[in-house]
Amino acid sequence: MPESKATIDDLLNIMTQLRDPDSGCPWDIEQDFSSIAPYTIEEAYEVVEAIEHNDMPHLKEELGDLLLQVVFHARMAEEAKHFDFSDVVHSICAKMTRRHPHVFGDEQHRNAREQTIAWEQQKAQERKAKDHTASVLDGVTPALPALTRAIKLQNRAARVGFDWPDTAQVLDKLNEEMAELSHELVEADKGNDRTTEIEEEFGDMMFVYANLARHLNLDPEKALRAANHKFERRFRQVEILALAENTSLENLSLDDMDQLWNAVKKSEKAGKNL
Repeated sequence: MPESKATIDDLLNIMTQLRDPDSGCPWDIEQDFSSIAPYTIEEAYEVVEAIEHNDMPHLKEELGDLLLQVVFHARMAEEAKHFDFSDVVHSICAKMTRRHPHVFGDEQHRNAREQTIAWEQQKAQERKAKDHTASVLDGVTPALPALTRAIKLQNRAARVGFDWPDTAQVLDKLNEEMAELSHELVEADKGNDRTTEIEEEFGDMMFVYANLARHLNLDPEKALRAANHKFERRFRQVEILALAENTSLENLSLDDMDQLWNAVKKSEKAGKNL
């Protein structure tokens, strides 16, 4: 007979046993919200990776790992008498029902774009209800990756009209920020300590890069992950070519390595054109 399917109650019971102060796992027992938080972030990224590789078996596993993180946090909260897992479920059910009146209420049907706008409006109303002095930017958590947070901050500002109307103006601003960074680098070359100024100008430049991605309807994190993957793939091929020549990269000049890099690029492009 096939094994019966596990339920969320099974997972909750497993976590309860793991956290049992007398018979549980020492590692699980000594964890707290702060120590577990990095794992929660890591598991979320591994879910994204499985999706980007269209790896469904891996996605199933990673979703389980992410669910475990929710159960872990909920268990610690229950032990501290803050809330339990059922409260977490109740909270999200209430929120999803409240924010989808076109499905669960009397409001007329919305398309995807209308729902996105309405969702953000509802969130803004909820923030105002909690605090009438709330900023348009409130609720964009600082824990987000910097590029992602930049996009969200810019989207919030754009809702009240604080935005460039076209991409050309974003490019102009990017050129301006690059020129300011170049100026600080020139000052540093003169022997002046411009460390703080260089970091600030570099940050400004990256912020505009994020804005450019937003205007181009691109996810900068996804684009950079793809660029990282491409670099890694090509660099590994350069290492392989060097080994084929019975040498290592440490023994090659930058020009030699650049020639190998260009050979890899040429080979990739030829493969795409087949």
